[in-house]
Amino acid sequence: MKGLGVLIRKEWRENARNFKLYWIPIVFIIFGILEPITNHFLPEIMKSVGNLPEGTEFTWPQLRGEDIFISLMGQYQLIGILIIILAFMGSISSERKSGTATLLYVRPMSFVSYFLSKWIVINGIVLGSVWLGFLAAWYYINILFNPVAAGDVFAFLVTYSLWIILAVTVVLSLSAWLSTGATAGLSILVLLVLQVIDSVIGAFWTVSPWKVGMYASMMFSSVSNQSGFWMSIGLTVALILLLITFGINMAKRNAAKTTV
Repeated sequence: MKGLGVLIRKEWRENARNFKLYWIPIVFIIFGILEPITNHFLPEIMKSVGNLPEGTEFTWPQLRGEDIFISLMGQYQLIGILIIILAFMGSISSERKSGTATLLYVRPMSFVSYFLSKWIVINGIVLGSVWLGFLAAWYYINILFNPVAAGDVFAFLVTYSLWIILAVTVVLSLSAWLSTGATAGLSILVLLVLQVIDSVIGAFWTVSPWKVGMYASMMFSSVSNQSGFWMSIGLTVALILLLITFGINMAKRNAAKTTV
């Protein structure tokens, strides 16, 4: 993997230059802070501005800290995935179209290093953002709701991180294969539409990469399906490795299409 360290530094500087290194964590942290605060004060807000008839009583569900974590994960499953797609859909395809990649292709580097440098840096940014968002939420959850055990939070974050890595790998591999617009469309189909389909009809099976988020949420409860959990984890890891191999091959094959 020739020049991997150099390419990682190059990718890191580039993401700092285009501010992705800053605005993506900020967005995830804001969502992490707002979720517990909004859920805590929502009953008072509705009483003040809800225009409910006098004497009307509405019983709000008693949420626990674990419920807030799962609710925030739901936000990240939609808005967070969209951020990943929109921010990184042109990671390789845009360089290929603009001709920037030509400056790299003429140097003595391997396409393995080229692809992995982007994969490592993007995962670092996104995973760091997701963890910071959940940790910010955890701080306010412990204040506004009940304390949540650190072991449960850590197990939840580690499991959910695997889904995030898969999402990044899907976007980056498609960017190596397709144009930026096609990458966005197919990424939405794979990561969002199939996720909805799995949630609707997925009761008929227990093993799926799209169920990793569900298994992550089970870290907060005593309900578990160990065989389904580990098989889904294994399938997700295998899919990530296959997509990395696919992305490297597509980056190499499409190098000839680079605009000069």
